[in-house]
Amino acid sequence: MGIDLRSVVFRSYFAKWVILGIIIGIVAGLGAYAFYTLLSLTTHFFLDYIAGYIVPKPLGEGGSSSYQLVIERPWLIPLVTAIGGLLSGLIVYTFAPEAEGHGTDAAISAFHYHGGKIRTRIPFVKTIASAITIGSGGSAGREGPTAQIAAGIGSIIASLLKLDEKDRRIAIAVGVGSGIGSIFRAPLGGALFGAEVLYRRDVEVEAIYPALIAGVIGFAIFSILATPNPVFGEYTGYFKIEHLPSYVLLGIICGLFGRLYAYTFYKVRDLFRRLKIKNHIKPMIGGLVTGTIGLFFPQVLGTSYGWLQMVISGKFELFTLYGLTATLILLVLAILKIIVTSFSIGSGGSGGVFAPGIVIGGFLGASVGLLLNSLNLIDSAEIPSMAIVGMMSFFGGIAKAPISVMVMIVEMTGGLHLLPPTMIATALSYIVSGKFSIYESQLPTRKDSPAHWDEYVIPILRQVKIASVDIKYVEPISLKSSISEVINVIERNNLVAVPVVENSKFLGIIHLRDIIKVNRAGSSVDIKQLIRPCRFITKESTLDEALRIMAENDIDFAPVIEDNKYIGVVTLQAEVKAYMDTLRRIIRRS
Repeated sequence: MGIDLRSVVFRSYFAKWVILGIIIGIVAGLGAYAFYTLLSLTTHFFLDYIAGYIVPKPLGEGGSSSYQLVIERPWLIPLVTAIGGLLSGLIVYTFAPEAEGHGTDAAISAFHYHGGKIRTRIPFVKTIASAITIGSGGSAGREGPTAQIAAGIGSIIASLLKLDEKDRRIAIAVGVGSGIGSIFRAPLGGALFGAEVLYRRDVEVEAIYPALIAGVIGFAIFSILATPNPVFGEYTGYFKIEHLPSYVLLGIICGLFGRLYAYTFYKVRDLFRRLKIKNHIKPMIGGLVTGTIGLFFPQVLGTSYGWLQMVISGKFELFTLYGLTATLILLVLAILKIIVTSFSIGSGGSGGVFAPGIVIGGFLGASVGLLLNSLNLIDSAEIPSMAIVGMMSFFGGIAKAPISVMVMIVEMTGGLHLLPPTMIATALSYIVSGKFSIYESQLPTRKDSPAHWDEYVIPILRQVKIASVDIKYVEPISLKSSISEVINVIERNNLVAVPVVENSKFLGIIHLRDIIKVNRAGSSVDIKQLIRPCRFITKESTLDEALRIMAENDIDFAPVIEDNKYIGVVTLQAEVKAYMDTLRRIIRRS
């Protein structure tokens, strides 16, 4: 007799997730590298080759803090972004419409509402469409596509191994974390992000352990194939304890702008959904708007990571444009980045919202830092620190993932010494942004997710109060009633028993079975001798209590008492109806 190796290995939780973590990590690392490479090629083709715009890169990806903006054919930028949007729209809406928009939210939705199922074609469609959207200048991030790609692969692996629904959901969360951790070279932050981003005020703790394994494997593979360097290099700046109030101000500002980011994004998304034109060409319109703005402010095109690097490196002279100060230009760029991201992705283009989020936060932080420096409230050398804290606090607040985003940005910048001001700024941003989230599929806590209904939702029978159930008045019998009167009441109400009430006080029940026994014996009997004791319920009781009374007494109703007086019964039929009505409401809500 053969041994089922899969059942033996998967019997242990830890052994199972070590193996699955390694597998998901390998494919996440390879998938992240494939997307990274394709994105580099499309960026070179669309922006460099066609428009003559050499996009600046962050230090960790071969960039330099020495950069001069030159665009040989700027008039082609709107055309390039529009063509990119059109190609992306045609690919997505022809082959996989669910691949539109920002991929992380789609993965979150699959976790909560679709049993962890993502169609096999999604990772491939998402890879191509997102590379075209971002590479042509669309303002979007590479984390969303990578998250959906890795999550899709995790779902495929779960299906191939015939895992149950719970494990398939965990595989998606692990895929999200390892994919993001790989492409950002932030394995710890990515692992935490995959577990934290599912909820606004909770964490999917079961995903953390396998995500740590998958994150390290994915990071190692991506680093070998690409580069292990932190995205923005090693930041060596500082902050002064006495300047903490400045970071309090920054956290509040980031929270307010976070609300603006989420509000604008979904308003634009809803606007495009209402447009009476084919979905395939909507991303072209979004691309045209983005390209038109990018014609005057090319800093907002693509991921903008190179421009964020200039901020971190303190190259503020590059942001003195149109006779305006860098302080004002950086504020304008933060607002424009919100707008172009909303049009690039909200129109149906494919990309993520993480990269735009940290760029917006970085621009905001630098703008606030420059303003405070002009007022002699902070040192000029501390302005880049304000930018990095802005990156963390802005997106950590609006993504409702403060811990993982802080860890991730530290891994991307090496700015571990900035954690104290970041913690207070991110906490305030989280609070100020309130219920606004850039991920609309997030749920408040685990108990709100269909994935955990069996753990957290109170059984329906214990949820529904008798006050909401139809109470039927069944005429009771008294101690003076005859056997024939008892039988008439039972037949009239189609029940197997009848309540006994004397002076409005409930005494118990008389069961049809006992009457039949008396009739068979042919003996006369006093009604009092037939009364069975029976518990009763009130309007504050639940369906569960009523059902227990029916089961205990082998009857099809439960007596209801109010103010110590009998008022009627809840029948089994009424209980079933109340149960089904509640169940249908729960299904509709999900």
